[in-house]
Amino acid sequence: MKFRYERLPNGLEIVAEVTDSALSTSVGFFVKTGSRDESDAEWGLSHFLEHMVFKGTAELSADEINRRFDGMGASANAFTSEEDTAYHAAVLPDQQDEATALLARMMRPALRDDDFATEKLVILEEIRMYDDQPPFGADDRCRATFFGRHPLARSVLGTVESIQALPVEAMRDYHRRRYSPSNIILAATGAVDFQGLVESARRWCGDWEPLAVPERRVAGGPRPGGNASTLEIVHRPASTLEYAVRMSAGPAGDDDDRFAAKLLSAILGDTSGSRLYWDLVDTGEVEQASCHHQDFLDAGMFATQVACDAEDVTDVLARIEEVYRKAADEGIDEPELEHNRNKLAGRWVLLGERPRRRLFDVGPEWAHSGSYRSVADDLRTIENLSVDDVRRVLSRWPLHGTAATVLAGPRPQDPSVNGVSAAQ
Repeated sequence: MKFRYERLPNGLEIVAEVTDSALSTSVGFFVKTGSRDESDAEWGLSHFLEHMVFKGTAELSADEINRRFDGMGASANAFTSEEDTAYHAAVLPDQQDEATALLARMMRPALRDDDFATEKLVILEEIRMYDDQPPFGADDRCRATFFGRHPLARSVLGTVESIQALPVEAMRDYHRRRYSPSNIILAATGAVDFQGLVESARRWCGDWEPLAVPERRVAGGPRPGGNASTLEIVHRPASTLEYAVRMSAGPAGDDDDRFAAKLLSAILGDTSGSRLYWDLVDTGEVEQASCHHQDFLDAGMFATQVACDAEDVTDVLARIEEVYRKAADEGIDEPELEHNRNKLAGRWVLLGERPRRRLFDVGPEWAHSGSYRSVADDLRTIENLSVDDVRRVLSRWPLHGTAATVLAGPRPQDPSVNGVSAAQ
């Protein structure tokens, strides 16, 4: 694998991980914008704009865009998160230029009034559908409570009220500001013709207007998580299970302990072979129980998710608390660490063999940190993790104790869980 980099005069950065033995090429535009970059009046705009990008340009209709991707045999899609909006396609190497050109043209959408009005109805239906299916918005509610005044508290979808109030002029202004070339990364992985990629970028993106983009990190901002545990209840009497989402603080994306945190979450809450799995899932007491670590530019968290019978949720949460407390008090032994380190390393390497999957490592890593990490770099980091590293994470960010918890399901709205008062 070879890493390549180029920067256009207008600020657009082009990065590629070139693998000569690969049989496919993946290419994508990673825009450094998401729900954290929205004002109250723009809430949900990043995701809404992602939809609108596929509605066509001044020269290309939505149908023509779909036909062109289909004619390439491309696997194309997009996503919006708290910190990124990405548009990507996986194609045969011969289609690299055509796929790059089409994606680049899409980055300058028409944003027509009629399309905006029609797609607004689609977004509103998506929000309502999300609230009507498990876990019934509990993850967004928990995130809002956990992050508090930090901009990461915003749901990616927005709310019915915020989307209904959005005018098309706000989207056009947001697109002009946030889709500046200096705020976009063009990334490619696999069988990449890098010089061809740069030439495509110059042709299709070289005349994009450069604009300064404000700093995204919250300097001295509010600390996510607060100092007290909270509990909220989302009452869904028709649900057959109770869903619990629990969040506590963890290392951010620029913290060296983020890899040890991912190893710890595998030890405690991987979907198979973890402490939560053996204690709760394998015994048949819960439908599912997991823990994962998620890092952002200036914050991080451990998120625990559980699905169980409503009458058992208090006991289940207490047992999860005990699993986390025991890990903090007694630590992790070497055999358990080695087992999960091998599992994590194997998973990382297997995913890293796929150019399409590597695109979602290379692009966001460069967008967030301006650095490149190869699969070998990640593997070395994982293999060098020790018991002391995991112990340090448990000490700096204990999973037991302070946490934001949201329950969603048939449980009544007035209980107390582990002495934490419920906020309706």
